Amino acid sequence: MLLFVLPLIAVALLMIPLVPLYKGVSTGKKARHAMAFNLCAFFGICLLAIILPVGGFVSAAGETTTAVAATGAAGMGYLSMALAVGLSCIGAGIAVAAAAPAAIGAIGENPKLFGKSIIFVALGEAVALYGLLVAILIFTKL
Repeated sequence: MLLFVLPLIAVALLMIPLVPLYKGVSTGKKARHAMAFNLCAFFGICLLAIILPVGGFVSAAGETTTAVAATGAAGMGYLSMALAVGLSCIGAGIAVAAAAPAAIGAIGENPKLFGKSIIFVALGEAVALYGLLVAILIFTKL
Protein backbone atom coordinates (compact mmCIF):
# COMPACT_ATOMS: atom_id res chain seq x y z
CA MET A 1 0.00 0.00 0.00
CA LEU A 2 2.79 2.41 0.91
CA LEU A 3 4.45 1.60 -2.41
CA PHE A 4 1.54 3.23 -4.24
CA VAL A 5 0.70 6.03 -1.81
CA LEU A 6 4.11 7.75 -1.75
CA PRO A 7 4.45 8.10 -5.55
CA LEU A 8 0.83 9.28 -5.65
CA ILE A 9 1.70 11.96 -3.10
CA ALA A 10 4.71 12.92 -5.22
CA VAL A 11 2.56 13.33 -8.32
CA ALA A 12 0.02 15.36 -6.35
CA LEU A 13 2.76 17.65 -5.04
CA LEU A 14 4.00 18.16 -8.57
CA MET A 15 0.54 18.96 -9.92
CA ILE A 16 -0.67 21.35 -7.19
CA PRO A 17 1.53 24.31 -8.26
CA LEU A 18 -0.01 24.03 -11.72
CA VAL A 19 -3.48 24.79 -10.33
CA PRO A 20 -4.15 28.47 -11.08
CA LEU A 21 -4.71 29.54 -7.45
CA TYR A 22 -2.17 32.33 -7.63
CA LYS A 23 -2.42 33.24 -11.30
CA GLY A 24 -1.11 36.73 -11.96
CA VAL A 25 0.13 37.32 -8.41
CA SER A 26 3.51 39.01 -8.38
CA THR A 27 3.72 40.91 -5.09
CA GLY A 28 2.35 40.84 -1.59
CA LYS A 29 1.29 38.17 0.81
CA LYS A 30 -0.21 35.85 -1.83
CA ALA A 31 3.04 35.84 -3.77
CA ARG A 32 5.00 34.88 -0.66
CA HIS A 33 2.55 32.08 0.03
CA ALA A 34 2.80 30.85 -3.55
CA MET A 35 6.61 30.86 -3.40
CA ALA A 36 6.64 29.06 -0.05
CA PHE A 37 4.17 26.49 -1.35
CA ASN A 38 6.23 25.83 -4.49
CA LEU A 39 9.42 25.47 -2.46
CA CYS A 40 7.73 23.05 -0.05
CA ALA A 41 6.42 21.00 -2.96
CA PHE A 42 9.88 20.91 -4.54
CA PHE A 43 11.62 19.82 -1.34
CA GLY A 44 8.87 17.28 -0.67
CA ILE A 45 9.53 15.67 -4.04
CA CYS A 46 13.27 15.69 -3.35
CA LEU A 47 12.66 14.05 0.02
CA LEU A 48 10.52 11.35 -1.57
CA ALA A 49 13.18 10.79 -4.23
CA ILE A 50 15.68 10.14 -1.45
CA ILE A 51 13.42 8.11 0.86
CA LEU A 52 11.99 5.72 -1.72
CA PRO A 53 15.27 4.29 -3.09
CA VAL A 54 17.26 4.44 0.14
CA GLY A 55 14.47 3.16 2.38
CA GLY A 56 14.01 0.05 0.26
CA PHE A 57 10.34 0.79 -0.50
CA VAL A 58 10.90 0.24 -4.22
CA SER A 59 12.44 -3.20 -4.16
CA ALA A 60 11.44 -6.54 -5.61
CA ALA A 61 10.69 -9.48 -3.31
CA GLY A 62 13.66 -11.61 -4.35
CA GLU A 63 16.40 -9.01 -3.99
CA THR A 64 18.99 -9.16 -1.28
CA THR A 65 19.88 -6.25 0.96
CA THR A 66 23.07 -5.49 -0.98
CA ALA A 67 21.09 -5.28 -4.21
CA VAL A 68 18.66 -2.85 -2.58
CA ALA A 69 21.57 -0.75 -1.30
CA ALA A 70 23.13 -0.78 -4.76
CA THR A 71 19.82 0.30 -6.28
CA GLY A 72 19.57 3.16 -3.79
CA ALA A 73 23.11 4.26 -4.56
CA ALA A 74 22.40 4.13 -8.28
CA GLY A 75 19.24 6.15 -7.75
CA MET A 76 21.17 8.81 -5.87
CA GLY A 77 23.73 8.82 -8.70
CA TYR A 78 21.01 9.40 -11.27
CA LEU A 79 19.54 12.14 -9.11
CA SER A 80 22.94 13.83 -8.86
CA MET A 81 23.34 13.58 -12.65
CA ALA A 82 19.98 15.26 -13.16
CA LEU A 83 20.82 18.01 -10.68
CA ALA A 84 24.22 18.62 -12.28
CA VAL A 85 22.76 19.04 -15.75
CA GLY A 86 19.60 20.86 -14.69
CA LEU A 87 21.20 23.42 -12.40
CA SER A 88 24.07 24.10 -14.78
CA CYS A 89 21.61 24.67 -17.63
CA ILE A 90 19.62 27.09 -15.48
CA GLY A 91 22.84 28.95 -14.65
CA ALA A 92 23.86 29.00 -18.30
CA GLY A 93 20.46 30.37 -19.27
CA ILE A 94 20.78 33.17 -16.74
CA ALA A 95 24.30 33.99 -17.94
CA VAL A 96 23.35 34.02 -21.61
CA ALA A 97 20.22 36.05 -20.85
CA ALA A 98 22.44 38.75 -19.38
CA ALA A 99 25.33 38.59 -21.83
CA ALA A 100 23.60 38.15 -25.19
CA PRO A 101 21.55 41.38 -25.23
CA ALA A 102 24.59 43.36 -24.13
CA ALA A 103 26.65 41.73 -26.88
CA ILE A 104 24.01 42.50 -29.50
CA GLY A 105 23.89 46.12 -28.37
CA ALA A 106 27.66 46.44 -28.47
CA ILE A 107 27.84 44.89 -31.94
CA GLY A 108 25.11 47.27 -33.11
CA GLU A 109 27.21 50.26 -32.07
CA ASN A 110 30.60 48.92 -33.13
CA PRO A 111 30.79 45.80 -35.37
CA LYS A 112 34.49 45.36 -34.49
CA LEU A 113 33.47 44.18 -30.99
CA PHE A 114 31.96 40.95 -32.32
CA GLY A 115 34.93 38.77 -31.34
CA LYS A 116 35.13 40.14 -27.81
CA SER A 117 31.41 40.01 -27.14
CA ILE A 118 30.87 36.48 -28.47
CA ILE A 119 33.46 35.20 -25.98
CA PHE A 120 31.29 36.33 -23.06
CA VAL A 121 28.23 34.63 -24.53
CA ALA A 122 30.23 31.43 -25.13
CA LEU A 123 31.51 31.47 -21.53
CA GLY A 124 27.93 31.44 -20.31
CA GLU A 125 27.06 28.51 -22.56
CA ALA A 126 30.14 26.63 -21.38
CA VAL A 127 28.61 26.34 -17.90
CA ALA A 128 25.99 23.96 -19.30
CA LEU A 129 28.68 21.89 -20.96
CA TYR A 130 30.54 21.62 -17.66
CA GLY A 131 27.39 20.30 -16.01
CA LEU A 132 26.97 17.76 -18.79
CA LEU A 133 30.59 16.69 -18.38
CA VAL A 134 30.09 16.19 -14.64
CA ALA A 135 26.98 14.10 -15.35
CA ILE A 136 28.91 11.93 -17.80
CA LEU A 137 31.66 11.42 -15.21
CA ILE A 138 29.07 10.41 -12.62
CA PHE A 139 27.44 8.03 -15.12
CA THR A 140 30.75 6.28 -15.77
CA LYS A 141 31.08 5.57 -12.03
CA LEU A 142 27.62 3.96 -11.72
